[in-house]
Amino acid sequence: MNSLPATVTFVDLKPPTGSFLGDVLAGLGQSPKALSPKYFYDARGCELFEAICELPEYYPTRTEMALMRAHAAEMAAQLDDNCVLIEFGSGAGIKTEELVRALRPAVYVPVDIAASALHASTARLAARFPDMPIIAVCADYMQPLHLHGLARFRKSQQVIYFPGSTIGNLTPGEAQEFLSGARVLVADGGAMLVGVDLKKDPEVLHAAYNDAQGVTAEFNLNLLHRINRELAADFDLAHFRHVAFYNALAGRIEMHLESLRAQTVTVSGRTFGFGAGERIHTENSCKYSVAEFQRLAQAAGFRPQKFWVDAGQQFAVHLMLV
Repeated sequence: MNSLPATVTFVDLKPPTGSFLGDVLAGLGQSPKALSPKYFYDARGCELFEAICELPEYYPTRTEMALMRAHAAEMAAQLDDNCVLIEFGSGAGIKTEELVRALRPAVYVPVDIAASALHASTARLAARFPDMPIIAVCADYMQPLHLHGLARFRKSQQVIYFPGSTIGNLTPGEAQEFLSGARVLVADGGAMLVGVDLKKDPEVLHAAYNDAQGVTAEFNLNLLHRINRELAADFDLAHFRHVAFYNALAGRIEMHLESLRAQTVTVSGRTFGFGAGERIHTENSCKYSVAEFQRLAQAAGFRPQKFWVDAGQQFAVHLMLV
């Protein structure tokens, strides 16, 4: 990694590899088998996700980007000057740039589990906003966070930005618990901006997660590549396939990896059997109506303040206050 500008402080709180191993062993040992989507994002996974965001079928990124370009100034007007802007899952930081330009926060605190992507996006934003202090935190934002280096901004409004519809990766119960933790982090007077994918035609959803080029399939299967590389496993990727479908009853897209035959896989000395057609559940992507998400936010202790929706009713950005 290249050195970062002087305005950037890099704090590495990334979970050790042991957490990855423990989570994989636990997930493959349960029935049905499951793996956490947070482990998609090694360096190759980040590259593939950025490619997914450019696909013609994948509407969320370009729709949310258009919302930010159109309404970032209006969003910023609802927040305090010189606030602390904390971003969960900062990724490439493209949408963030629109908000930062309008908001001009006292300090920007991106939090991401992928160190390489965090380093790259932080360097880019620092070059665009050379007077803005940045405290980049490599950590799992799904776990309780204790952010260091913010003591001098104690009196500033704390604002969490959570773009990309990542909230949909959680079940509604998990999302409420997560939002409750975010509410504690921003404290009284704080706020949160959240990107939320809206319920829509299932055919549009199916196409978005089963693209014609197969990039999403490669992204899903890359998780097995990562397990092989980092955890001494022997998954044969030719014997698994990507499966994604809309579960209308649960209101979510589900992604799975399906075993194409009966087989045995070893991970760090542990053996796991798979039946033909058996699946590993790798990701949910829950979809909400505006009213459904506002009820979820209220249950977590937030007060829904305002929301912005595109003309096609595909995506929403919600502002909630404490």
